[in-house]
Amino acid sequence: MAELPAISCPTRDAIFAAYEADAGDGFRSHLGASLIGKDCERALWYDFRWVTRSDHPGRLLRLFETGQLEESRLVVNLRRTGATVLEVDPETGRQLQVKAHGGHFGGSLDGVAINLLEAPKTWHVLEFKTHSNKSFGDLVAKRVRDSKPQHFAQMQIYMHLTGIARAMYLAVNKDTDDLYVERIEVDQAFAERLIDKAGRIIFSMAPPPRMTDDPSWYQCRFCNHAALCHGDRDGTVAAQVNCRTCLHSTPVESGWQCNRHQRFLTEADQRSACEFHLYLPQLVPAQQVDAGEDWVEYLFPAGYRWRDTGFNKYTNTYTGASA
Repeated sequence: MAELPAISCPTRDAIFAAYEADAGDGFRSHLGASLIGKDCERALWYDFRWVTRSDHPGRLLRLFETGQLEESRLVVNLRRTGATVLEVDPETGRQLQVKAHGGHFGGSLDGVAINLLEAPKTWHVLEFKTHSNKSFGDLVAKRVRDSKPQHFAQMQIYMHLTGIARAMYLAVNKDTDDLYVERIEVDQAFAERLIDKAGRIIFSMAPPPRMTDDPSWYQCRFCNHAALCHGDRDGTVAAQVNCRTCLHSTPVESGWQCNRHQRFLTEADQRSACEFHLYLPQLVPAQQVDAGEDWVEYLFPAGYRWRDTGFNKYTNTYTGASA
């Protein structure tokens, strides 16, 4: 039986389209603590190097916003229990932040609190999350560390970098509005391993090995970088063009340095790149066969040569032109 066509509603479509128009490219200036618990270091390297643009549909972007809107409600909920909650830095008025590795790694805390009913005299890092009914049930059954390892890793980083030894995880079931609360203790050794992991990713000029060579592996099937990571043989899928995918750029203290122009790169510079952009060779699914001043030549498995000159790839696909 054929599926019925989706019924279009102009207002619904316009609302979702507005979210997509405002979304941007999804690139973060730093490697986020919320991601460091990912199993695949290669995917994290791609994230940090701005290899693949995020193109989420409007419905999903609105769902992300729902999670953000819940945060202020949870702050109010906690204060009504008698807790003292700081969701911003009182000195700056901005969200509380932690950083490491010259500012290339870190994250923003949902808040910190004291006078919580479970431990009134102890400061806690606060982490707020929303879940589907299925995800919430798994969380209740397994607890945070086993059910949501990325969330657990995120809190460990926040505790380690703030010096606060406890965290409180507050989860909302979006289907029932039930709440799950769990206190987490800092694991310094675990957090230090995560910090080391972040450093390996940030300062490597080459992507780490794949977690698997099987593109059908469930984590690969849902990965934003799958098409490029698992080897595009004819060169029709390319990394994004920006300074972070360029072999001339290097992460340095508090930013990025261009070795071609010998200058510091602002975030705006990094996003736009320049006419001398040359891909990091590891981002081109081909064999490097020659190079000269401001060009690199590759041989693709399909048999053709392509010369990366910095001028011929702004469509974000390889041209396949002969050298």
